[in-house]
Amino acid sequence: MKPTFAWAAVAALTLATSAPALAETLRIAGNFPVDHSSSLAMERFADAVSEKTGGDLTIETFPAMQLGGAKENVDQVRSGVVFGTWIGSAYLSRTVPELEAVSLPFAYPDRETAFRVIDGKAGEVLAEKLAERGFVALGWMELGSRNVTNNTRAIESVDDFQGLKIRLQPNETHLATFRAIGANPVSMGISEVYSALQQGVLDGQENPFSIIASRNFDEVQAHLSDSGHFFDYIVLAANKRKFDGLSDDHKAALRAAADEAITWQRETAATEDQASRQALIDTGMTFTPLSDETRAALRERSQPVIGELKERIGGELIDLVLKEAAAE
Repeated sequence: MKPTFAWAAVAALTLATSAPALAETLRIAGNFPVDHSSSLAMERFADAVSEKTGGDLTIETFPAMQLGGAKENVDQVRSGVVFGTWIGSAYLSRTVPELEAVSLPFAYPDRETAFRVIDGKAGEVLAEKLAERGFVALGWMELGSRNVTNNTRAIESVDDFQGLKIRLQPNETHLATFRAIGANPVSMGISEVYSALQQGVLDGQENPFSIIASRNFDEVQAHLSDSGHFFDYIVLAANKRKFDGLSDDHKAALRAAADEAITWQRETAATEDQASRQALIDTGMTFTPLSDETRAALRERSQPVIGELKERIGGELIDLVLKEAAAE
């Protein structure tokens, strides 16, 4: 005897209501090496999300350019192909130019100042700008103070930058700053830099000490400085449409997990920075610290860049950043 349609409907409803909800997997991609503190922080983030959601959300991480380089990751998140990315903020500045306001030359005397700025009103404004372009900012990790390496000469004065072909990130303020101090900046993806240095296509590059070490640039560079010309952030950004589609509980879990992972990363990065500098010196790089006089001269030479940036993105946010950076 065949069941009636009514009984069949009841049976289907019973199965639907008794079946456990399927876990949702969210993919996030990055271009940092597997052992970089930001990649390790994302593993912590994934564990915390699973714990806080009882396994309802699973984070799958893809570090080390497994899903493409930084530009590809930005495009993937913006289109929703992947849920999120952790990425140097410079790579988002082409999409969100206002990000350049927190990457001003010689603006932060230390990391504490840099994080006071991004954790304050300036960070709130940038979160709004990111949202307008389809991203949700889940937090800001440390990429760190950027320092120049090269194969030509030790950097002791402003004149030593003259004509050096230096690789930089695709950030207009960064590129303009190095033109202002007499260098010849080249925008290039990180995956190409080692071979370009090795072949002499570039004289040098600039990165935090931890990236210089993890990318093994000491193998193809002789001179190391502590120029600290920019402080760079790593933004953990998600696709806004996908994030907004999550339940309130799941959104809260993601934010709480991000806060925990980012706190750990910032603490780890501070230790990693000094350890990496020493490791580079130990491998044989010649370390030449900049004098206060040289640093002041570089700051003065690069000031017109800030005026140009105000013309491009407006002065209100830049003035806010400079005010918060100068606050005691």
